Amino acid sequence: MPIYKAPLEDVRFVLDEIVGLDKLSALPGYEDATPELVGQVLEEGAKLCEEVLFPLNQSGDGEGCRFENGEVRTPKGFKEAYTTYIEAGWQGLACDPAYGGQGLPKLVNIMLEEFICSANLSFGMYPGLSLGAYNALAMYGSDELKQRFLPKLVDGTWSGTMCLTEPHCGTDLGIIRTRAVPAEDGSFKITGTKIFISAGEHDLTENILHLVLARLPDAPAGTRGISLFLVPKFMPDADGTPGARNGVACGSIEHKMGIKASSTCVMNFEDATGWLVGEPHKGMRAMFVMMNAARLAVGIQGLGLAEVSYQNAVNYARERLQGRSLSGVKAPDKPADPIIVHPDVRKNLLTARAYGEGARALGALVVYHLDVAEKHPDERTRRDADEFVQLMTPIVKALFTDIGFESANIAVQVHGGHGFIWETGVEQYVRDARICQIYEGTNGIQALDLVGRKLPQDMGRLLRHFFHPVGRDIEAAMEKDELGEFVMPLAKAFAKLQQATALIAQKGLKDPEEAGAAASDYLRLFGLVALGWSWLTMVEKAQARLAAGEGNAAFYEAKIKTARFYMAKLLPQTNSLFITIAAGAKPLMELEDAAF
Repeated sequence: MPIYKAPLEDVRFVLDEIVGLDKLSALPGYEDATPELVGQVLEEGAKLCEEVLFPLNQSGDGEGCRFENGEVRTPKGFKEAYTTYIEAGWQGLACDPAYGGQGLPKLVNIMLEEFICSANLSFGMYPGLSLGAYNALAMYGSDELKQRFLPKLVDGTWSGTMCLTEPHCGTDLGIIRTRAVPAEDGSFKITGTKIFISAGEHDLTENILHLVLARLPDAPAGTRGISLFLVPKFMPDADGTPGARNGVACGSIEHKMGIKASSTCVMNFEDATGWLVGEPHKGMRAMFVMMNAARLAVGIQGLGLAEVSYQNAVNYARERLQGRSLSGVKAPDKPADPIIVHPDVRKNLLTARAYGEGARALGALVVYHLDVAEKHPDERTRRDADEFVQLMTPIVKALFTDIGFESANIAVQVHGGHGFIWETGVEQYVRDARICQIYEGTNGIQALDLVGRKLPQDMGRLLRHFFHPVGRDIEAAMEKDELGEFVMPLAKAFAKLQQATALIAQKGLKDPEEAGAAASDYLRLFGLVALGWSWLTMVEKAQARLAAGEGNAAFYEAKIKTARFYMAKLLPQTNSLFITIAAGAKPLMELEDAAF
């Protein structure tokens, strides 16, 4: 049977040492986010995930969702778990108190999301989509729409979705066909079909609010002609209770390789009543609020799966007896040594650990900047923080989900043949993790976004928000002998990143395919350097704690040793990635299409 314990000690380390809760609580509106309060919130969230959500993960995978007479039934226990979740106020943790939320920082909420994704990713899809709908509506909805619908999203009695793609268009939303026709009362009639709609239909809430991309009759072609509409499953009565059924129906649910307890729906809209969110023909601007938040959330899904996969791999490696240590018997009282003594097993475990802990620190830093971008009193500081988040979003989404899939595969490998069967639980993590690399824009799309949009934006201004602090931290670390073995590998990798950036900028101006051919390798190179930067910070903090004799010495020593593994064994991938980038587009593009 699989296991899971929320990594509270590591989360506290990241919040206290890497981000600094004092900086977070200094932001206007976050004064109550003290270490004591945040600690209590995360401890209670951990209990919910360990005791309520995790026990339903494997059974939910086995049972899956059922589609019966146009309605979706979630697996046994999900409805009760959701009721427990919303009654405790978890849905509104980071939402505006004006609508019933608790107003805590996004960073605290994202840490809870990691726990949820480790414990039960399928369950987490339902409240996660609602939070995305809340963010888009809170920013672009009219006052009337916000007063009418946000409190229901915040308390979790209603849920939300994002309805983007259609059978013919995939990621190319500029060719969607769903149409919106104005009605006399100021509403619109929405008609069309949307596919791959997570949580589009289910039995957890009394109503579902769909945020739907559609075209008005006078819409220009392409993405410049897309508008966003709020379309409820049931039309609210005057008192706010769900009334008559709207023209929204689930046509079917997908039978998937993973996240089987999360309903993925085909949604049909037939003259469904909806209301415009934001301005006409500017729906993509509003939807990008939801999409970018979703991309960060999907990155955290990858982190959550990496963590639970690592925990189960370590647990099995400690218990499984097979072979003897190459350096001599380690368990003479047993017929064989535990497999954790073997170098290749340890390499696998340390790979998952180093990636996961590095991603947690980096992800927290990015989401902290999301809080700064919203709450800081200085306009320039808000802008700089927002630009850092813009730059890092495709990296968090793509790198973290790659890490999640790699770590899940590592867990299966460590389990050997036992990992390939359902009962041990780890094969589910592989199946669940695979979708994270695809939805909310495939990781290839994230790479194209990075090199095609983020790098050239404002003459490379976004890059400065990463390159400058990394350069300063490397320069400062060079002055400390105790950081030498950690900073030198990072300095070399950072130099490769700078060279690769210049190379892509130079070649990409002449030939866009050169940038496209390098995109995925460049994102990985960038991400590995970013993780190295996080590890350098963590080592410095751990060394300071050990020198002061403070805290858990074993924890800080493990940090330093894991950092040493990352710098020596994982960060050198940047060398081969640079060589691949420098090889250019020709090896990819010279084979004729017909020859494939």
